[in-house]
Amino acid sequence: MNISKVRKTTKIGVVIGNKMKKTVTVLVERQVRHPLYKKIIRRKKKFLAHDEYEKCKIGDVVKIVEMRPISKRKRWRIQEIVGLSPNEAEKEVKENKK
Repeated sequence: MNISKVRKTTKIGVVIGNKMKKTVTVLVERQVRHPLYKKIIRRKKKFLAHDEYEKCKIGDVVKIVEMRPISKRKRWRIQEIVGLSPNEAEKEVKENKK
């Protein structure tokens, strides 16, 4: 039995929506060089990611990883929260000062 190792793709993006149950919308932005003009341009894409415990808030920076399809458009899940949203980070700093 030959089992090949599958490398799962990971991406880092910002949560821009969390209105669905156990699902967040993540905006991933990347920079590419234009093939003819050689100018660096930004490309943006939205991904639906599974958030099992509904911990993500709008503005959080998250790492998403590829997985089997859960629904028609949902093929990613939240691996970890890399950075908090500015509002949450501000609250945390105020709590630590007290």
